[in-house]
Amino acid sequence: MGSHPINLMIRFILELLALASVGFWAWKSFEGTLQYILGIGLPILMTIVWGTFAVPDDPSRSGKAPIPVSGALRLLIEFLFFAVATWVLYDLQQIELSYIFGGLVIIHYLVSYDRISWLLSKK
Repeated sequence: MGSHPINLMIRFILELLALASVGFWAWKSFEGTLQYILGIGLPILMTIVWGTFAVPDDPSRSGKAPIPVSGALRLLIEFLFFAVATWVLYDLQQIELSYIFGGLVIIHYLVSYDRISWLLSKK
């Protein structure tokens, strides 16, 4: 299920929402030059980390791993990515939205149990 096209599309949408949330949070939380630097820079940094650290031959990705990591480390990166997005929504006083987003992420990972099992088997 973790590599099913619909599940991959849902994960992609969650990724985009996470990046937008972090960018919006930075834009609302800072002023002046820092607002621009962090509003654009944080989502770019998150995208770089997301795309760079990967498990080789992950069927839910391209299979390429610019910097190969263990499955457990990849899950940690993904957890932090989505946890930060959930937290910034909460910090923006979008409490219900943060719960909905966090809940959707949890549901996505429950449906992706086969991918999680695969990742945890990769050292």
